[in-house]
Amino acid sequence: MVPSGVALAVAVAVAVALALPSVALENGLARTPPMGWLAWERFRCNVDCRADPHNCISERLFFEMADRMAEDGWRVLGYQYINIDDCWSAKQRDAAGRLVPDPERFPSGIRALADYVHAKGLKLGIYGDLGSLTCGGYPGTTLDYVKQDAQTFAEWGVDMLKLDGCYSSEHEQAKGYPEMARALNATGRPIVYSCSWPAYQGGLPPKVNYTILAEVCNLWRNYDDIQDSWDSVLSILDWFFTNQDVLQPAAGPGHWNDPDMLIIGNFGLSYEQSRSQMALWTVMAAPLLMSTDLRTISPSAKEILQNRLMIQINQDPLGIQGRRIVKEKTLIEVFLRPLSQAASALVFFSRRTDMPFLYTTSLAKLHFPEDAVYEVQDVYSGKITSGLKTGDNFSVAINPSGVVMWYLRPTALPVQPWHVVREQAHGKGLRPILL
Repeated sequence: MVPSGVALAVAVAVAVALALPSVALENGLARTPPMGWLAWERFRCNVDCRADPHNCISERLFFEMADRMAEDGWRVLGYQYINIDDCWSAKQRDAAGRLVPDPERFPSGIRALADYVHAKGLKLGIYGDLGSLTCGGYPGTTLDYVKQDAQTFAEWGVDMLKLDGCYSSEHEQAKGYPEMARALNATGRPIVYSCSWPAYQGGLPPKVNYTILAEVCNLWRNYDDIQDSWDSVLSILDWFFTNQDVLQPAAGPGHWNDPDMLIIGNFGLSYEQSRSQMALWTVMAAPLLMSTDLRTISPSAKEILQNRLMIQINQDPLGIQGRRIVKEKTLIEVFLRPLSQAASALVFFSRRTDMPFLYTTSLAKLHFPEDAVYEVQDVYSGKITSGLKTGDNFSVAINPSGVVMWYLRPTALPVQPWHVVREQAHGKGLRPILL
């Protein structure tokens, strides 16, 4: 939930920069992108449990999603967080100033919900907002309440906090987001910290300092909320890869760019578009936070989200975010993500809307090391091709709005640390670039 902000004052930026040594999160968490389920995109702020008890924001919804996560194969694949979003609390704090869950919709309390989730081998996330109100109009966490709310969440057994930024000033955000990092650390409980800070500042320098951000948050929302549409997915994709030179170096183990939720299994994406979102979020090293109804999800959507090789790539321990390396006039784009053990992932993506397109290229044209030989596995079909040499031309047939995704492993040397390649730089010789 991301409204626009006003210009960040120079004094605030200086103050935050000076405070940097004391704000480091240092929690050792989120060494790979977090995976799980988040309520917001699919269920929004539906609080009418009388008219719609099956889909309202209530403990019943989260109990049932925890059951599905544990019993339908999600947990064993790494999806571990069940995340509450906005509209969970009562409209007022209690007499002691503590946040409390809505008594009708969460009669057992958040601690009981956390215990239930933990008993299923899962973890519980919760939502707060660094402002006078949450985006949905519920009590926010103003600066006076940061320490108290962090302690409350820890006492409830919360494992992740998403801290939004509605109804807060830039000064409050610059002070409050680092303060919450310190407060979470001080509780002694491991709590993954998801910030919306950069999204409220336009996501880019000079307003956003990604060096500071990586010292404060485990993951952060950079851009607009995702909606249940292909246009929304494309707008996010365009923003992230247009600005990849800024965003890509900021990501890594413990601190991730978050392009927002996976909407696979809902209403707005076709089968091909669903496969594309999963592949593109994976190549971005994005958190995989599903927002769909796991009680009714289709077999085809479940198959996409539970693709084991896709998840392995997303969770690669190097934690290098991928980049777009080719953008053709034919509306074909190629994305590359370096992986551990000299492996890599390639995504061939079509923005075409007419018919399947046969795209021909070679690994040499994509800056792979000379004289290397690769085994290639198609991530979706599982088909394995051996003996692909860097200089060999190959063709892939890409469906409209669809992807072909490859996992490549070198089988013959020489193989260099090839995510550093050499490229002609304005006719002045060669320079290293990070793919």
